[in-house]
Amino acid sequence: MAASTRGRGGGVGDPALADFPDSAPATRRWCFADQLGPHFLDEPDQPVLLVESRAVLGRRRFHRQKAHLVLSALRHRAAELGDQAEFHQVGTYAEALDRVAEPLSVCAPTSWGSRDFVLRRPGLEVLAARGFVSTQAEFAAWAAGRGRQRLLMEDFYRDARRRHDVLMDGAGPVGGRWNLDEENRQPPPADGRSPAPEPWWPQEDGIDEEVRADLDRWEAAGEVSFVGDDGPRLFPVTRREALRRLDDFLDHRLGAFGPHEEAMLAGERWLAHSLLSPALNLGLLDPLDVVAQAEQRYRDPVADGAPLPLNSVEGFVRQVMGWRDYIWHMYWHLGRDFRHRNFLGARAGVPAWLAGLDDSAVDAACLSGVLGDLRRDGWVHHIPRLMVLGNYALQRGIDPSAMTDWFHETFVDGYEWVMVANVVGMSQHADGGVLATKPYASGGAYIDRMSDYCGGCRYDPRKRLGEDACPYTAGYWAFLERTRDRLAGNHRMRRPLQGLDRLKDLEAVVEQERDRGTTPP
Repeated sequence: MAASTRGRGGGVGDPALADFPDSAPATRRWCFADQLGPHFLDEPDQPVLLVESRAVLGRRRFHRQKAHLVLSALRHRAAELGDQAEFHQVGTYAEALDRVAEPLSVCAPTSWGSRDFVLRRPGLEVLAARGFVSTQAEFAAWAAGRGRQRLLMEDFYRDARRRHDVLMDGAGPVGGRWNLDEENRQPPPADGRSPAPEPWWPQEDGIDEEVRADLDRWEAAGEVSFVGDDGPRLFPVTRREALRRLDDFLDHRLGAFGPHEEAMLAGERWLAHSLLSPALNLGLLDPLDVVAQAEQRYRDPVADGAPLPLNSVEGFVRQVMGWRDYIWHMYWHLGRDFRHRNFLGARAGVPAWLAGLDDSAVDAACLSGVLGDLRRDGWVHHIPRLMVLGNYALQRGIDPSAMTDWFHETFVDGYEWVMVANVVGMSQHADGGVLATKPYASGGAYIDRMSDYCGGCRYDPRKRLGEDACPYTAGYWAFLERTRDRLAGNHRMRRPLQGLDRLKDLEAVVEQERDRGTTPP
């Protein structure tokens, strides 16, 4: 049976965007390591193929905890399925597939390269992708909607809520507003403490010990190389663990999530965030089920508990069925070459201290603190990613494709589909405004307002010139000067660009930041 390429969806001629069938006859289902939940099977007892490929780990310098998480999840799934699964630990996927004589099916994988691979493989039936709220056919229909000029996430999110009847009151949104984001931009709590209790943490077991021993051995042999610290494992690797974390978030943390979701605290890195993205991206949770459970908690609060605030519930729902799905669909819609866009002409390489997560080399408290969290955990929430790490790379002109790879490799929830649109489009504005209407660049004032980093920092967020000039404040103005010609046509940048001409010390600031370059700030 040849690989399915039927029905070029939406008129797109690329085989990787075919209208794949939803299911296949009773074939063995090959599940990639990010397809580990039961919703990737047609029947609970369907035979399964799982493949652990050493070559995948050797291609990139991943965070040690990411490698551990993926291998642990794959091996735990194999142990759960027992005789229902064939589990091959091999060098390459092809080695395992060559050993399987029976017909195989696979849900369309999550990157251009892996889709190309399965479509070239004889005897492999490729099915529609799973693990997202909206299908690719639904997104294509929405994108082709009458009069649609821009593919705005907010429009997509509202359409998805209507289609799936999520947080709806008849034809309109619960509470009368679709988006309560303006209520979720408060600075961190004044007492410096997290607004939510400590998250639930999983416990490592014998499989984790085996994974750690294998990673140690492979690294010692020079077969793989990692960045970041080793364990303990912080994120779920089984569906049972993922459901436990989901319940813990919904019951104890979701209520506090909304107001401070954009805040940063040096000593409280989790705040009230769900920590569910790794489990979702491993396929351990069905996102529509996650959304349904969040809505149920809102509509039917426990008898002795306070009702959940709508701004927290809506903000979480928007992350799961809005932004996550939107980024997934835009990865395919924007095409293979989108990751190479470079509207702002950023050419600098990723500096060694950043690539190696060397927070000890950095004096700037926010950047050092975020790098330290990332080195230790393989995770920070979306604001440190965007406004500390991404903001630094944007200001310093680091190549957006290289930054995409860095985010992919360094974050435990990072995958190709996750990072291309997020980094190239939103964070680095390398698409010239396809995803975001203006660059996410800011000076130190934003970080000072939304965190507690600046109080003990050697740099002053109010200063742009001198030894104690904040690298973000100075970097912001140098960035605007460097890119003013390219951004001149952006109406949202008109006022910031006009501010350049009022700076009497602009030339000195630009020279100062040119000298700093990408040396550790």
